Amino acid sequence: MKIKRTCLSAACVVALCFMTPLGLDFYNAHSHGINKLAALSALLTTGEYSEPIPVSDSEEIKEEIIDEKILPPETEQLAVDRTNILRILKSTKTNQKQGSHRVLTEQPSDESLAMVKYPNSLERHDGVIQNYTYPAYKGTQYIDLPEGGQVRNCTELSNDVLKKQLAKDLPFKISLDSDQPQVLIYHTHTTESYEPYARDFYDSTFSSKTTEMDKNVVSVGDRICRELDKAGITYVHDTLIHDHPDYNGAYDSSRKTVKEILKKYPSIKVCLDIHRDGIQRGDGTRIAPVTEIDGKQAAQIMIISGCDDGTMGMPNCLENFIFASKLQSQIEGDHKTLTRPVLFDYRHYNQDLTTGSLLIEMGSHGNSIEQAQYSGELVGRSLVKLLKKQ
Repeated sequence: MKIKRTCLSAACVVALCFMTPLGLDFYNAHSHGINKLAALSALLTTGEYSEPIPVSDSEEIKEEIIDEKILPPETEQLAVDRTNILRILKSTKTNQKQGSHRVLTEQPSDESLAMVKYPNSLERHDGVIQNYTYPAYKGTQYIDLPEGGQVRNCTELSNDVLKKQLAKDLPFKISLDSDQPQVLIYHTHTTESYEPYARDFYDSTFSSKTTEMDKNVVSVGDRICRELDKAGITYVHDTLIHDHPDYNGAYDSSRKTVKEILKKYPSIKVCLDIHRDGIQRGDGTRIAPVTEIDGKQAAQIMIISGCDDGTMGMPNCLENFIFASKLQSQIEGDHKTLTRPVLFDYRHYNQDLTTGSLLIEMGSHGNSIEQAQYSGELVGRSLVKLLKKQ
């Protein structure tokens, strides 16, 4: 036994000697494993070693074993994605981002962020992009909101029923000075992207999707969150990629994530699913809904509020409608022509999870990323104003 221990101890020492010349960078990247190896060496030397550390069949040898019982709070809800967990443990010290009111949750792995690159060049003239400013409409489907904006009622509920909701207060109250998150911004179709700059043509080789977060709807959500930060409102911004590689499973994926976040942070009252639309005519012309706000082009936005047809499990859908109408009026009152009418229709979109759940289309695939990001900023300002009115 002494010979066995001596040999094992010597092997650990040789391994450590081999690693030392690799420098601090190597140590920083693999400190957890090196420390375990050092501890093992000490155990061998003192004679307390008994059995080797087990490694499961599903793990690669290079991966470290992590005791989930000692993970910090921000990793409690993480899916079993070892690379993702390790990245978060290296980059996140607390569950609140320094200098921000953002509460950190699970982040996408580096590998997932590299899955769909934004093209380096998009200069083929394959089709036309046409700017269009959606106006206010007339007709029995449309309800003029007293404080600005419109609702397009595509349900069997009468306009009179919906109008009665407009006098009601918001169905929730948030704590403006709480250190617990009040708002969740997330993206079911995370990869939805935009044109590189405002222009009148598009390159059909571009799918209008990317996992690069500075060029997809996540960057638009970031602009909303900046305004929450300025106002001191604590929030969560979920940036996980829910629509790639399985686009059809996107709403199931985002639902799972949102439910986990709400379970951990029941303080959240507002859940905004930030998307971009895809408006295209039969001849292939893409429409860029655009307006001018304070001398700068902004992508027009559309709020979608779902209605229950009796089979969708959304008994509180009219409470979401109250929020949709008030947010619509606030945005349109602050930034005239920024909104298209609220779409009130038989849609689910996971809006049963809170009475403050809405989907917002921020422009379309004919808009530029700059136009959409500016709209995110404007929507963020109006959201803050509305929440402060409570």
